[in-house]
Amino acid sequence: MKFKQSLKDKYFFKCINCGKEYAFDQVKYLCPSCVKSNDAATPPKGVLKILYHYKNIISGHSDILHLKEYLRQRDFIDLLPIRTSESLPNLKIGKTPLYKTDTLDSIKLPFTILLKDDSQNPTFSFKDRASQIVSAYAKENQIDIIVAASTGNAGSSLAGICAAQNQKAIIIVPANAPKAKLVQIVMYGARIIPVDGTYDKAFDLSIEATEHFGWYNRNTAYNPLTIEGKKTVSFELYCQTNEILPDRIFVPVGDGVIISGVYKGFEDLMMLGLIEEMPVIVAVQAQGSSNLISNINADTFKASPSKTFADSISVDIPRNFYMAKDYLDKYNGEGITVSDNEIRNASVILGRNTGIFAEPAASAAFAGLLKYKDQDILKSGSVNAVLLTGSGLKDLNACQPVINIPKAIMPEIAEIEKLIISTSNFSKV
Repeated sequence: MKFKQSLKDKYFFKCINCGKEYAFDQVKYLCPSCVKSNDAATPPKGVLKILYHYKNIISGHSDILHLKEYLRQRDFIDLLPIRTSESLPNLKIGKTPLYKTDTLDSIKLPFTILLKDDSQNPTFSFKDRASQIVSAYAKENQIDIIVAASTGNAGSSLAGICAAQNQKAIIIVPANAPKAKLVQIVMYGARIIPVDGTYDKAFDLSIEATEHFGWYNRNTAYNPLTIEGKKTVSFELYCQTNEILPDRIFVPVGDGVIISGVYKGFEDLMMLGLIEEMPVIVAVQAQGSSNLISNINADTFKASPSKTFADSISVDIPRNFYMAKDYLDKYNGEGITVSDNEIRNASVILGRNTGIFAEPAASAAFAGLLKYKDQDILKSGSVNAVLLTGSGLKDLNACQPVINIPKAIMPEIAEIEKLIISTSNFSKV
């Protein structure tokens, strides 16, 4: 398939560190100038931000209402770095449910919670948003092999999307990644390469493989298209809330790409005059892996070894540190850390109150909201959104400490009666 539409008048790149600009076809991954000063012990400099020719998008529309309708009808394709929506996989990615509640454990809350459930994506995670844009770009440029480093979700996402697009995926993962995610990768037909080491080691190896074999790389932050895919959640929140954005949005943070994507989506809307201000974005990290939040105000970046069961946000060196920091500083974002116990408890509270079974990284965002609630930070009447980025079925071992499967009983009604009498939370109907 040939894609003749030019991207020259659509977007360009700007380095988040030195500010140098590049045409859409001059660079592919990091800023060539800044990448020279990078080392393995600190976050990479030279991450590229995609900027659109916003005046070109606005021109031709009689007023803001016409522009809004135009963008909605086209699923905001004018704000995506691909030529046509026809190059996207034939899967239902995005447009995930937004659930509303103001009650937890039968207690009425003074504020509203909105739950954006991205476990409803094809491979059950938020990462499908990024994978589909990377895959579409590869398709438009006749690229057949895509490589990624992953703790599981990004890998299973890329594997599934590539299967739908008839592309080859090579996934490099830490050997201790959750088995369910590894099974997904294999079932989608991708080539899986486990490594004896951390996610950061897998990441570095995938970059080396990209340079050695010439494969196209999907890695988060390294490939600027990943942020563009993840920002689509902001467009959806804008539409699903009828343009009245939440007061706060709680986002799980590891590398800093999802939170940058959330900011980028709203920033695009601001550039077009569709919204006037940025909602407060809350970066939620595990206490055992808070290398982004802990270094936001530090003069020198210092990484601490990650120790958390929330594997999707377990990162020693946040690859998108500088962009995330820039956004958090520019728009007065907030940050909070939550313990593994708080994440587990949040998962239980979320499940029994909403019917949503979230993986640890997603539950971390909800744990952040609960911590804000306990600290009386959330104002009465406020609306607070939580990004639930993946399904709990991705990592069943993670919830073992908080569940108790009862022993089997004899198949007799008397046995059930004994249980009802002995268990306080049961009663006869």
